Amino acid sequence: MTNIHNLTRSTDDVVIVGGGLAGLFCALKLAPRPVTLISAAPLGQGASSAWAQGGIAAAVADGDSPEAHAADTIAVGGGIVDEAIALGIAREAGPRIHDLLAYGVPFDRDLEGRLAVGREAAHSARRIVHVRGDGAGAAIIAALSEAVRRTPSIRLIEGFVAEALLTDDGAVTGLQLREAGNFAARPVMIASRAVVLATGGIGHLYAVTTNPAEAHGSGLAIAARAGAVIADPEFVQFHPTAIMVGRDPAPLATEALRGEGATLINSEGERFMAAQHPLAELAPRDIVARGVFAEIAAGRGAFLDARQALGAHFAERFPTVHASCIAGGIDPAIQVIPIAPAVHYHMGGIAVDARGRSSIDGLWASGEVSSTGMHGANRLASNSLLEAVVYAARIADDIAGQAIPSPAGLPETLVTPRGSAPDASAAKRLRAMMSTNVGVIREHYGLAEAVRSFGALERSATSTAVRHMATAALLVASAAWSRRESRGAHFRSDHPEEAPALAQRTMTTLAQAREIADGLSAHSLPRIAQSMIA
Repeated sequence: MTNIHNLTRSTDDVVIVGGGLAGLFCALKLAPRPVTLISAAPLGQGASSAWAQGGIAAAVADGDSPEAHAADTIAVGGGIVDEAIALGIAREAGPRIHDLLAYGVPFDRDLEGRLAVGREAAHSARRIVHVRGDGAGAAIIAALSEAVRRTPSIRLIEGFVAEALLTDDGAVTGLQLREAGNFAARPVMIASRAVVLATGGIGHLYAVTTNPAEAHGSGLAIAARAGAVIADPEFVQFHPTAIMVGRDPAPLATEALRGEGATLINSEGERFMAAQHPLAELAPRDIVARGVFAEIAAGRGAFLDARQALGAHFAERFPTVHASCIAGGIDPAIQVIPIAPAVHYHMGGIAVDARGRSSIDGLWASGEVSSTGMHGANRLASNSLLEAVVYAARIADDIAGQAIPSPAGLPETLVTPRGSAPDASAAKRLRAMMSTNVGVIREHYGLAEAVRSFGALERSATSTAVRHMATAALLVASAAWSRRESRGAHFRSDHPEEAPALAQRTMTTLAQAREIADGLSAHSLPRIAQSMIA
């Protein structure tokens, strides 16, 4: 690992921010080109991809095809999936799986030595490649972390966060970094004309999430504050089966359990999803999440029942979930598992093109911080890790084909000269408001209250971390307020149907979100009705 204080203030390196799947894979794909990789936590920790239980969707089995995979992706995406992007990613799945195998990822195989594939919700075929049932994310990150550490062209900086993106005339010029958790430390600036953001999602903007604490929208915020176009921020996916044992983040009961026959029941022992959708427990995630939410709201509770489907084989087949249940005092072989919807994945993010380029020159984005158009309004299970590796490879190819200009001089003044510890009470209030007003079910007045609150906090916060949280929350809430319909994971009780005229992606900026907040604060609700949907 490189100590940041030994770095020069300028570098010809490509700078990658994020130690999850997208960042690691991009760094490896760029080798032997010099790369500086910045990770807030030690490699292998703090990345949502390390916690992924499902696996990677890839049409690698006989009888399956990328075209069928893309069709399934489009079918659940609420009518706004970029079909060319979905098909292109599905076609690149096979080569990326083989890349991961070459880096040492031990994907499960069948008795004949072929990649073993499982089925998950809304897939028309068994096409999910796993590692030891539910350990794909951890195994992939472990293998790639080891490969990164032994790659001499990668300079690794652990324990630092990017708190500002430096730009000049619409182009990236560098980053301002600060030691993670050391709010009084003086920031460090690094000049670079090529920056890749792979900082993950926004799960910890919500009170109940399956994401690690590092997923609080910082990458989205710094890009938005630098003027980047943000796509589809209102579309937040809630995993329907978080295990409710009093932990934050909530442990996840993987979708693969339902793929293997586990059912959803209420406290009266009744299966409730059959009445909601023909696919019952294997319906798209947004429908299952609302079904689970409704049972809990009605006081009947919701539970995952794997007793008949797995029973005594539960620990062997799904060791991660089993360990989480046992730690919470539940034996899933003989007991039902209490569940609730939890924020799991953000379909929105920094808008990028087919090469991973953002609207800011020299800034690329990959993984959950980005929005490619693949997921539309609702992500198909296990497509996120696939998208991350495909775009990481595309970004590496794009950068490799360019002559990146030498870094320019750094600014004389810091973007945020002084740090302060996050206001824990403000962060707690923000998370509660996101869950209550911008959660599984949304409506006009709750969204308006959230937009006003986050707009005020974004202006007044003295802590960089809280300001970033407020920025990301404002983008999500203002887009949700503007989209007056229900589509995919975005459900409004006051507009419960899809509006055909709104079957398009959202493209917005922080300036537009602030304008909406200002308008709502001035009680001029009709003035800005659909300004963000374009």
